[in-house]
Amino acid sequence: MEMGLWDRIWAFSMGWLNLGDKLSGILKGALERMVTEGLPNTLLLTIISFSIALVIATLIAFVQYANIPVLKQISRFYIWIIRGTPLLVQLVVIFYALPAVGIIIDAFPSAIIAFSLNEGAYGAETMRAAIESVPAGQMEAGLCVGMSRGRTMLRIVLPQALRTATPNLFNSLIAMVKDTSLVATISVMEIFMIAKQIGGRYYEYLAVYVLVALVYLVVCTVLTLLQRLVERLLNKRVGREVKAHA
Repeated sequence: MEMGLWDRIWAFSMGWLNLGDKLSGILKGALERMVTEGLPNTLLLTIISFSIALVIATLIAFVQYANIPVLKQISRFYIWIIRGTPLLVQLVVIFYALPAVGIIIDAFPSAIIAFSLNEGAYGAETMRAAIESVPAGQMEAGLCVGMSRGRTMLRIVLPQALRTATPNLFNSLIAMVKDTSLVATISVMEIFMIAKQIGGRYYEYLAVYVLVALVYLVVCTVLTLLQRLVERLLNKRVGREVKAHA
């Protein structure tokens, strides 16, 4: 979109809202910084953390489903600790407390570790419940047609489990996008950190925070639409897989 057109759209919007030129300029500059500086970091943090968390969650769910001794107890302990403590505390411990024992991690990697471990614990319970919801007959059917237990799990059971888990996983993804605002406490330059800086500089906290809320709303709306698309695709794929191996 050309800058001239953008300026006209912004001027029309601010005129319709009847905001003064000063506040309009502040909000325009804030939005530009949020989109160009904050949003990329917010999305990058979310994508990397959620991807790692999904791997952690799936592995732990398999460990619990297979009832592997020792590993199952370790997994349950990990889930108990993470789910029983606030994400903000976990973030602060990783960034501020670990240096006390000689482990120094930069702010952005610290945020990735905290979000990955936190969501991995919640996602593990989601994936475990989803896997257990798949009828046992699906595994038996795969074994009867000559598929190995691992192949049956990957080709038949896991796709059906993902279809069941998708709504909860997307809820967690959307929540993670909003929770990234917590990394402002360790000085990661994301959307909310920029809003805090601009609000403090011009003492226009309310207007800037309403603006940042709208940015989060737009991002989460896009993810909601993506969720619907993924659910439709999974439903079609699972239907084909079940028919092919019936």
